[in-house]
Amino acid sequence: MIPALYLPWVYALLSVFFISLLSLVGLASFLVGKKRMTAMLLFLISFAAGSLFGGAFLHLLPEALEEIGDAGAVGFYMLFGLMIFFVLEKFVQWRHCHLPTTSDHPHPFAYMNLVGDALHNFIDGLMIGVAYIVSIPLGIATTLAVIFHEIPQEIGDFGVLIHGGFKKKKAVLLNFLTALLAVIGAMVGLALGSSVESFALIVIPITAGGFIYIAGSDLIPEMHKECSARRSTLQLIGIMLGIFVMYLLLFME
Repeated sequence: MIPALYLPWVYALLSVFFISLLSLVGLASFLVGKKRMTAMLLFLISFAAGSLFGGAFLHLLPEALEEIGDAGAVGFYMLFGLMIFFVLEKFVQWRHCHLPTTSDHPHPFAYMNLVGDALHNFIDGLMIGVAYIVSIPLGIATTLAVIFHEIPQEIGDFGVLIHGGFKKKKAVLLNFLTALLAVIGAMVGLALGSSVESFALIVIPITAGGFIYIAGSDLIPEMHKECSARRSTLQLIGIMLGIFVMYLLLFME
């Protein structure tokens, strides 16, 4: 029999570890041929862009506005997030990016997606930890909401890493390592309890700014390299589907 005092820790850590395993969705790509995987990437990048936009504008920013209550402050933190990711991208551009994208030369947007995903996973874990401190049912509800959000996001994230030049094995490993940040976030949330909520609220719009930067400054320009009508239509469908999935998740929160 587990003492009631430790139940939030047990539930929260089991929840975030399960969520971290969702990042291994990329293993399915080993069952797909190279040509088919290349065709799938066209859609996955578009889906990822839509998911990032949808996550930022339909989930993160509205939540920040509701909790913080100051539109100017939320806008400032979002812009701060944009600037942070701009500086980070400049920092990782140690090679000239007009070189072809290969496994020896992954493009910076792939690294930027890892940074954004790691920060997002940390916040997810933080929120789950705090939710379980409040009550077990709230923690379970929060976990389910995160799971429904993570499945499409992890598919898109894996596609971004492959498109950015990483090999499949490395992409799966890096995706899993960033997912483990949710475990650290949950432990921080459980350890600090309600005192961490104000910090989490500030990071939410910053994360939204990062998502908007990655989708708008990195993924959309990559998509514009495809000019055929058929592929452009497929990209549009991917973006709209990514946004629509994020919209549907509003009814599960």
